Amino acid sequence: MRLKGKVAIVTGASRGIGLGVVERFAEEGARVIAGSTSNPSGIYPEGVEGVALDVSAEEDWERVVGTAIDRHGRIDILVNNAGIIVYEPPHELDKASWDKVVGVNQTGVWLGMKHVIPQMQTQRSGSIINVSSIWGLAAVPGGHVYHATKGAVVMMTRNAAMTYVGDGIRVNSMLPGFIDTPLTQAQDPTINEFVVAKTPMGRAGTPREIADGCVFLASDESSFMTGADLVIDGGYLAQ
Repeated sequence: MRLKGKVAIVTGASRGIGLGVVERFAEEGARVIAGSTSNPSGIYPEGVEGVALDVSAEEDWERVVGTAIDRHGRIDILVNNAGIIVYEPPHELDKASWDKVVGVNQTGVWLGMKHVIPQMQTQRSGSIINVSSIWGLAAVPGGHVYHATKGAVVMMTRNAAMTYVGDGIRVNSMLPGFIDTPLTQAQDPTINEFVVAKTPMGRAGTPREIADGCVFLASDESSFMTGADLVIDGGYLAQ
């Protein structure tokens, strides 16, 4: 029960890494607000409440954070996990796709921090986990806007860590490698085969393996850790 008594908000929570985080947090005793657009009324473990949350919409954040505070009186953990991907080179990428990916992957992270941090400042404590990607530090052909947003998340995290360290708020990045999720299952199989072949461990990771890392970052076990990147990628970035 490493998160017993803690209140968490997790975005992109209905499937993949987000659902894995929700399930692990619940196992460790947290009360979880699971935000998503695809299945906000999904069946979750005991102690988890599903809510509709479009991370790119500020009014949604105002509602969800306000509800969390009204019901629980505090917010201890924020996991900014929601993300989408498109593969288009810069000269073929249209502005609508750019705006959509930036809205979810980058603006959504900023809005989550913006609306949760004041409560954490009041508490003088909190752990924020911003899910970036190995593609925030390394590139593949065609992933232009995804690389741009995930690289931005790394630097946004470091800035927030330094800005709020005096308030007792820790902010860290989670950088997954290739993980077997509905997002990766929906993309071109040749991309998946390429990345797995380049991964030294020779396999895809699981949502639970990323969720285990999030439990560590959310818990008091990582109390001397802020502004850091936790890479769980089967050795990909070590090459």
